[in-house]
Amino acid sequence: MSTGSIPANAFSLRSPYGKRAVGLAVAAAVGGFLFGFDSSVINGAVDSIQHDFSLNSVVTGFVVAIALLGCAVGAIIAGNLADRFGRLRVMLLGAIMFFASSLGAGLAFAVWDLALWRVIGGLGIGIASVIAPAYIAEIAPKQIRGGLASLQQLAITLGIFVALLSDAVLAWTAGSANSPLWFGLDAWRWMFIVGVIPAAVYGILSFTLPESPRYLIARGRTDEARAIFARLVPPADLDKTMTELTNVIETDRKNAGVSLRGPRFGLQPIVWVGIILSVFQQFVGINVIFYYSTTLWQSVGFPESASFGISVVTGIVNVLVTLIAIFLVDRVGRKPILLTGSIIMTLSLASMALCFAYAVKGAGGAVTLPAPFGPIALVAANLFVIGFGASWGPLVWVLLGEIFPSRIRAKALGVAAAAQWIANFLITVSFPVMSAWSLSGTYLMYAIFAALSFVYVLWRIPETKGMELEQTETLFFKAPAPVVETEA
Repeated sequence: MSTGSIPANAFSLRSPYGKRAVGLAVAAAVGGFLFGFDSSVINGAVDSIQHDFSLNSVVTGFVVAIALLGCAVGAIIAGNLADRFGRLRVMLLGAIMFFASSLGAGLAFAVWDLALWRVIGGLGIGIASVIAPAYIAEIAPKQIRGGLASLQQLAITLGIFVALLSDAVLAWTAGSANSPLWFGLDAWRWMFIVGVIPAAVYGILSFTLPESPRYLIARGRTDEARAIFARLVPPADLDKTMTELTNVIETDRKNAGVSLRGPRFGLQPIVWVGIILSVFQQFVGINVIFYYSTTLWQSVGFPESASFGISVVTGIVNVLVTLIAIFLVDRVGRKPILLTGSIIMTLSLASMALCFAYAVKGAGGAVTLPAPFGPIALVAANLFVIGFGASWGPLVWVLLGEIFPSRIRAKALGVAAAAQWIANFLITVSFPVMSAWSLSGTYLMYAIFAALSFVYVLWRIPETKGMELEQTETLFFKAPAPVVETEA
């Protein structure tokens, strides 16, 4: 069957056009890999950093979280940089920053030195977190856009898994995270240094990918854009694709001075939708699992080697469920998956809160969970990862790439991503102090946010499956009431 002269399966993932789009999306999503790697590489190093630099829980939380402030700044500036210099040059900039940060953090001689390199790395990751989904959205046909946009989250989960695995392998090889490994450097330092490998790959890819057709048309390089689109859409659809994108860019130019400012607390309502989705994604506490899980499982009685192993298993689970989300997002839709994920997260976090209510402190302050609450907490934590990884993890990135009007998309995506990083920072920096106060109360708070996320999606988020980017924005605005004229 066909529509006009366009084959009905022209945009399937198995078609030549689909395969090419997937290839470009996978390469761009390496930025997401860096994002995930940076998010979790410190997991195995937290205790050693605290010990080597004699840090209290407040400073420890700050050192872990400070990279996220750099991420927020990087996310804010990424859109303007990409519009001015192109997507690929900005990708290269992010790769260079993360490369330098990985070396600097691994060779840090003081806590302020480590914090500085973490901020520099955060800038690079913040840039990558915006450029990758924007690039994918700009090269992806609408029929497979959801699946391709979800590759960003799959890359993030793979980065998390590889970071947790490399942490475990290095710690097991050295005997512990705080034991010397190669060239007299402790294993925890090598946990950071291995980050130069994915950073180098990302930098090399920035020289091999084609530039975004949208950027090329905006710069008057129409022939180059047409050549790229010729590999991504059937010939019968090429002129239409070029015309539609050219018209959108012309409209954007007319709105070049448009602002994000609006009547809702200083911003347009649609910007708040993106911000709130981003905040909920982080306020459920997912990164507590990926930043502190090794420390957490040690604190409730698991030995260090087993804690590293548990963290690796959690990373594998996260990757597998993200694959499920990619398969379902363009079939089931965004909203049903988000609602289901909110329910799973709420129940699993509430179960963890209940388990930690029975935690017992020993003479040295060590926390243990009496039977059967230790295994129950472990299962609940992985159910939480399943609920998040199959829903809010990938789908928030999909929605952020879809909901904003084209005239403000770059700016709004940067603000939403920055809000996500700031929310991540608040959760990450507060966890050591809050967990010292009450692990049960901490997880109960996350459960409440998960329940609120269900209410918000049910109330405010429409379905955007299969729609053109320019159509999705209309779902978030009410049409003005018609004016009825009356005779005097």
